[in-house]
Amino acid sequence: MLSTYVWTAQTNSTCVTSIDMELFLHYSLIPSFFIIMVLSFLQRRVHHKRLDDKSYLLGNRFGIVIPLDFIGTFNNRWSYGIAFGATANKVMFLFSEGYQPLQVPQWAQAVVLLIGGIEVGLSHFPFFACLSSDFRLISSILGFMYSLIWFAITIVHIVQCPHGQLIGAYETVIFYWPSLLCLAFLLGRFVFMFVKALKIHLGLEVQNEERSFLEVHQAEHVKQLMRKPPEQEAEKSWFQRKIYEWDPYFQFPSRMIGATVLAFICLYLFIIIEFCIYTYIVQELDVFEGGLESYVASVNETGVLTPAILRIKELITVAKDVWMLTIFSASLTCISYLFHILACYRKHIKRLWLGEKSFIPLKFHSPSSSNSVVAIARYSGWQIAYILWGYLIIHVVQCLFGVMIMYGLVLPVIHNQGLEMLKGLGIGILTISIVVGLMILQLKIAARFFLQPKIKPGDKQKPLALNNRKAFHNFNYFLFFYNVLLGLGACLFRLFVSCILGTWLIARIDRTIMQNGYEAADMGFQAWIGMLFVDHYHTNPVLVGFCHILLMRNNERKLQKSTPYWHLNHSSASSEPVSQERISGPQEKPPLSKEIILDKAQPSKETDSLTNASSGYSSKEDATSISAVSTRSESNEEKILSEIQEEKRILEELKMTMDKYLPISQDMANIQESSEEDGDYFGDKSSKEEGYFTPLGSLPSNLQPQAYKHALENIRGAKNNIRKLLYQLYEAIELTYQSKKGSKDQQDYQKALFELWIKWSRSQSENADGNTQLLEIRALGMSHSIALKLQSAFMDLLPKVRGLPSSLQDKLQQACYDMQELHTTFSLCNGFEDLDKHHLTQSQFKLTQAQGSIEELFCFLEDSIPSGWIIGPLYPTEYPFTGNGTS
Repeated sequence: MLSTYVWTAQTNSTCVTSIDMELFLHYSLIPSFFIIMVLSFLQRRVHHKRLDDKSYLLGNRFGIVIPLDFIGTFNNRWSYGIAFGATANKVMFLFSEGYQPLQVPQWAQAVVLLIGGIEVGLSHFPFFACLSSDFRLISSILGFMYSLIWFAITIVHIVQCPHGQLIGAYETVIFYWPSLLCLAFLLGRFVFMFVKALKIHLGLEVQNEERSFLEVHQAEHVKQLMRKPPEQEAEKSWFQRKIYEWDPYFQFPSRMIGATVLAFICLYLFIIIEFCIYTYIVQELDVFEGGLESYVASVNETGVLTPAILRIKELITVAKDVWMLTIFSASLTCISYLFHILACYRKHIKRLWLGEKSFIPLKFHSPSSSNSVVAIARYSGWQIAYILWGYLIIHVVQCLFGVMIMYGLVLPVIHNQGLEMLKGLGIGILTISIVVGLMILQLKIAARFFLQPKIKPGDKQKPLALNNRKAFHNFNYFLFFYNVLLGLGACLFRLFVSCILGTWLIARIDRTIMQNGYEAADMGFQAWIGMLFVDHYHTNPVLVGFCHILLMRNNERKLQKSTPYWHLNHSSASSEPVSQERISGPQEKPPLSKEIILDKAQPSKETDSLTNASSGYSSKEDATSISAVSTRSESNEEKILSEIQEEKRILEELKMTMDKYLPISQDMANIQESSEEDGDYFGDKSSKEEGYFTPLGSLPSNLQPQAYKHALENIRGAKNNIRKLLYQLYEAIELTYQSKKGSKDQQDYQKALFELWIKWSRSQSENADGNTQLLEIRALGMSHSIALKLQSAFMDLLPKVRGLPSSLQDKLQQACYDMQELHTTFSLCNGFEDLDKHHLTQSQFKLTQAQGSIEELFCFLEDSIPSGWIIGPLYPTEYPFTGNGTS
C-alpha cells in the first residue's frame, strides 16, 4: 500500500513519546467491553429464556446492544456521522495494512485484516452504542468518559510528538486534527445528552423524544402524494435545476451521512499520505538529479549522454509541477462525486418508490435477497475504498494528461519552437476536420438522395425507406474501402474514450463502467443496487405508512376487545362531534415547531383533490370510463359509474384514515384553511354563509367589544372543558399510582378508582357492573379516552389563539403534545404493571403544566385586549368585512 511507509515513518519517529497509539488501540478494548456489558445489562430482552427462570437476578437482562440502525435511523444523523469520523485514523491505519500484530504468511493476511477490522469496530463501538441507547443518563456518562479518554490520549500523543520526518513541523497535528474535532463534538454531544436526561429525571423537563415507527417526513411524503398537484409549478432557480433541489419530505439515513463524513476525512488523510510519499520521492529524485548534474559537470557538457540527461531532468521537473497542480483537480473531482452520489441516491430511491426501474439494468430488476442484505453491509466500506482508489487513479490520469499538454503546448513555446508547434497543431486539426466533414457529408448525401420523401409535412424525419437503389449500391461499394481506414480511427477513438470515462468514473459506485450485459462484473455497482432495494423495501414511506395504520388500528381493536365497557362512538348519536376525535389512535409525535396543524377531514373539497391526486389514478380512471360510456349500453354505463363512485369513496376513506393516523406537520397557512372548513368557533352559523378571519384591532371600534366578548366566551368554554378533563385524568393517575404502591390502603384506593370509573362511565352513557377483575383495564380505558379528549380540546384551542404572543402558543402546543403522549401511553398498556411510578409522576407533572398554560392564557386575555388576536370566522351580517381579513 502507498501509505504503509508513512505510518511506519510516524511509528519510527525520532521523538520520544510515552503513547503508542497502536498499543492503546488494543488496551481500549477493556473499557469498551465494560461499557458494552453495562448497556447490555440495562437492555431488557423481549423474549423470555429458560435461563431467566434459573437466575432471579438476570430478569430478561443482557439484551443485544446495537450501535445504530443502518436502515431506518433518521435521528441524530450527524452525531453518528461525526462518530464515524472519529474512526478515520484507524480506518486509514487498516487501509495502509499497517495492522500486523501477528507474523503470518502472505495468504493469511486477509484473516489478519478481518481481525483488525473487528478490533477497530469494538474499540469505537461505545461511541455509537451510547448515542443510540435508550438509557440516556447512564449512556451519556459512559460515552463522555470514553470519549474523554480517547481525546486525552490523542492530545498527549500530539503534544509529546508534534513533528514528523516527512512533512516536518506539526505533522502529527495535520494527521490527527479531524479525529480530535470529532471527539470534541462527541464530548459536547454527550454533555448535552446528560443535561437533558438529568432534567427529565428530576422532573424539570418533559421527555419529548420517542422512537417512532413512522417518521414525520415519511408521513408528509405520503400526504403530499395525496394532495392535488398545483396547476402551475413555481419557477426553479438555476441551482435547483442544475445542481440540487432540497426536498422537505426526504431525509438521508444515518448510514449515508456517516459514510459521507468518513469518506471526506479519509480522503483528506489519503491526500496527506500521498503528499508525504510525494515528498519522499522528490527527495530521492533530488539526490538523483544531483548525481546527473555531477556527471554533466565532469564531462563539461560534451558527453554523449548529456542531451538525454537534460531531457530526464526536464521530465522530472515537469512531472513534479504537474503532480502538485493536479492534486487540487483530482481532490475536487472526488469531493464532487461524494455530493453527487447523495443526489443520485435520492433520485434513484424516489424512482423505486414510484415503481420505476428503467435506470437499473434488466438483470438487476429482481436481485437476490441474500445479495441485497450483504450489499447493505458492504456499501459504506466499499464507497470509501472506491473514493480513495478513485482519487489515486484520477490523479495519475490527470497527471499524464498534464504532462502531455506541457510537452505538446507549453515546452515548445519555452524552447522557441512555437511556430512548429502551431504548424503541427493546425495540420492535426485540419486532418480531423476533414475526416469529420466526410462523415457528415455521408449523412447529408444519404438523407438527400437515398431516402424517400416525408409521408406528412409535419414529420421530423424521412421514413426508413430506400430511394435511388442503384446509386445507393454504387455509393456503398466505393465507400467500402475508405470506411475500412475510417473504422481503424473509430476503433482507436472508442478505446480512448472508454479509458478516459472508465478512469474518470472509477470512483462512482452508483454508475457502472461496464458495457451493457457485463454489469454483473462490477461488484461495486451490485452493492449499490442491493443497498437501494433494501432501503426501498424497508423505508418506502407508503409501505411504512400503511403498516403504521395497520398497527394503530390493531392496537385500537385489541383495546376495544379487552375493554367492552367503553368505546369511541363516531356515530350520529355520539355526544361529541366527530371532529373532536379525529385522531383516535396511538400516534407518533410530530417534531416540535412553533405551530401545530389541525389536519381535519374535508369531505367536499379534499375529496375532489384526493380524487385527482395519487399519481393521477382517479382522473385517468374517470377519463377512461367516460370515453367508454358513449359506446356501451345503459346497464354497463350504470356499472361503470358505480365503480367510479366506489373508487372515490375508497379514496376519501383513505384520505380520512391518513388524517387520522399519520403524524401531522404543516405550516401556519394550512391552519387557517383547516379552521375555515372545520366549522364555526363563534356561534352556530349556516355553512352556506362565507365567513372571514381578521385581527381584532382591524374591526370598527364599535364592533370590537362585542367580538372580543364573543371570542373570550369561546376561550372560557374551552378552558372549563379542559380544566374538568384535566382534573379527571389527574385523579385517575393519582389513584392508579396509589394502587400500584401496594400499601395497606390499596383496597380503599381501588374502591375509589372503581367509583371514579363508574361515575365516568355513566357520563359516557355506558353500562357498569361490579366485576373488579376488569378494574385495571377499565381505568386504563378511561384514562385513554380522557387523554384523547384533552388532546382534541387543545388542538381545537390552538387555531383560536393565533396572533397572541408566541410564548402562550408554544405552551399550548407543548400541552397538546403532552396529551398525545399520555394518550399513546395509556392505549398501549394492558395493565398497571406496564406503568412505572416515575412515568405516572411525570404524567401528573404534564397535567399540572397544561393546567398552568390554560390559566395563563385566560388571565392574559382578561387583563388586556390584544389587537393582533386573529378571530373568526366572522360573518358580514354581524361584522361587516373591512378588507383586512382573510376569507
